[in-house]
Amino acid sequence: MGRVTRRHLTDLPGTLGLPVALATASILAVLAFGLPALDRAVPAERAVASGRPYPVGAGVTVVPPPGAVLDVTGTRPGRDRGTVLFRLGMVRYAIDVEPFDGDLTAAALRLRHRITGINGHQITGTQLTVSTAGGLAGVQGGYTSGDRDGRYAVFVANGLTIEVMVSGDDTELGRLLPAIDASTRTLRYEQGR
Repeated sequence: MGRVTRRHLTDLPGTLGLPVALATASILAVLAFGLPALDRAVPAERAVASGRPYPVGAGVTVVPPPGAVLDVTGTRPGRDRGTVLFRLGMVRYAIDVEPFDGDLTAAALRLRHRITGINGHQITGTQLTVSTAGGLAGVQGGYTSGDRDGRYAVFVANGLTIEVMVSGDDTELGRLLPAIDASTRTLRYEQGR
């Protein structure tokens, strides 16, 4: 056995250079091409249990309308906030829960400003008072954005705002709105969940 000299140690990275470079390139190729392909192969929509409450986040639940599927690309549950996105054909039904320290009037005004801040969106009609089966009081209204119509509702519960946004083609939305309204009435807030 020979002795390891300083020269041997300085030459070591050069002898490992090609295998390490190939391994690094392989890992980068998997990350660049393999993961996006895997992402496209996994469907974004998932079935949800019919008639069962779905946890939105921060202790808020909703029973999805019949035939709804969960779109995981727009769903983010959490302890103090959460978002869920259901799809019924081409109709989007989104619920967003987040901390809020204002009252219902302020929450409705904030949501209306956000809607009209989106290019081409306009509020239509007047706001109406609504309530859920669980006792949440709120307001709802409508909006339009050219080829799509929408409905919004907002509720405030114990330092949270619960915003509901529904949008779709006028014909399909009109057909599905009764089921979506029935689902919105199932919104519940359970403190401590």
